[in-house]
Amino acid sequence: MKTLLIVYHTMTGGTRQMAAAAADAARRQPGVTVVLKTAAEAGPDDVLAADGYLFATPENLAAIAGMMKDFFDRCYYAALDRINGRPYAAMICAGSDGQNALRQLERIATGWRLNPVAPGLIVCTHAQTPERILAPKHIEAADLARCAELGEGLAAGLGLGVF
Repeated sequence: MKTLLIVYHTMTGGTRQMAAAAADAARRQPGVTVVLKTAAEAGPDDVLAADGYLFATPENLAAIAGMMKDFFDRCYYAALDRINGRPYAAMICAGSDGQNALRQLERIATGWRLNPVAPGLIVCTHAQTPERILAPKHIEAADLARCAELGEGLAAGLGLGVF
């Protein structure tokens, strides 16, 4: 049995919806256990116990969310050189373009020597005013389907031993 760890942070619900869609689809794959945790809940033991990872974060001020950075900070040294080559994918819930947040997450994963197995997925909510930024998010069905496809593909690859 393989384990897929999905770690996410959310303040307005968008990233939670994305992570849940990925987790629900991943759970349909045989031979894979899916662990879905918030960045605040997840720790080094979760990282070390997993065979693959899906990291989901909102874009905050053109960067990953502070709680996701906190997760990586808390887990980084405990996992360093112990998870080399494991597969990962990333999802960004962005208000604008999300590219810098994705680059930041990819650099962290490179430091952990993880293997990217899919292009980063960015869902743009176009939230640009204070009211829209702080408002609860509703992720459209088409975008949730892309999140589900990413989770399902990552889990399938783990379950089949592709990566």
